[in-house]
Amino acid sequence: MRALVIEKPGEYSVQTIPDPAPGPGEVVVEVAAVGICGTDIHIVEGEFPPTPYPIVPGHEFCGQIVEGPRSGEKVAVDPSLFCGACHYCRIGRGNLCERWGAIGDTVNGAMAEYVAVPEANCFTLPDELPASHGALVEPLSCAVHGFDGLPRTLGSHYLIYGAGTMGLMMLQLAVAAGAASISVVDLNTDRLQVARTLGADAVATNADEFDRPHGWEVVIDCTGAIPAIEDGLTRVRRGGTYQQFGVAPGDATASFSPFRIYNDEITVVGSMAVVHSFGRAVDLMCKGAIDAQTMVTHTFALDQFSEALQAFRDGIGRKIQIAPRG
Repeated sequence: MRALVIEKPGEYSVQTIPDPAPGPGEVVVEVAAVGICGTDIHIVEGEFPPTPYPIVPGHEFCGQIVEGPRSGEKVAVDPSLFCGACHYCRIGRGNLCERWGAIGDTVNGAMAEYVAVPEANCFTLPDELPASHGALVEPLSCAVHGFDGLPRTLGSHYLIYGAGTMGLMMLQLAVAAGAASISVVDLNTDRLQVARTLGADAVATNADEFDRPHGWEVVIDCTGAIPAIEDGLTRVRRGGTYQQFGVAPGDATASFSPFRIYNDEITVVGSMAVVHSFGRAVDLMCKGAIDAQTMVTHTFALDQFSEALQAFRDGIGRKIQIAPRG
């Protein structure tokens, strides 16, 4: 089969490699669509520590089971690979697994025509759901897990940093969660206009442009950018919640006021990947809670991975996907 192989940081190419064979409890999925996200960029650049090279990336995907149980089913695949035996797995926190792994991150993924995956990780999709929408289930499941860590109080005012894929998903979930208002900050004005169409009440390139002197009950960073993080921490209303959803570089640090966290009783929460949220994301996608048509803007062939990567880095469009057999 043809696959995108990252030999080592900075070096990748489309190669012909052996078709995957399913191991015990596994099936083979013919990949229909796979999304590119920030994690893939980190893997290409050698910034994702658990990655063994060479590796086939790709963890946001859907396709059809072609070998093993449930052959013929259209599925979205949870990329999570938890050991099930460590302390965190046993208390239901598999995303913090001591032997954490993921399809496309620590084992070969879906930037290929076929991929072998655990059958238990396959979630059935309706035949009528477009493949491009099915490949959005994984990032949506991350957003759902993010919302699990928020107060979700009706009538809250939200401030979201970043109007990329994840920021726009968090925006749409905030609408569904009964937000009183949602403000979105991004340096990309084209993305801000999309945020407006998806339910944002106010958009700006700087939070100073908003008229909320007392701040917001919920502030979510979806950028991972240190200036945005430092600014966001100052915008939380007393008694409010700040969530770090965006992925910052592992060695980066941010400055904040510990006194204000204490004195204003600010809750600071993180959100790491997926746990007990994939099935709910499938249900939300099938219900139409996310405007998938607006979210997916570009689809490239496997041979166009370099162009797709550059478009992602340049902030062009929103969700960029690869069709491995296209």
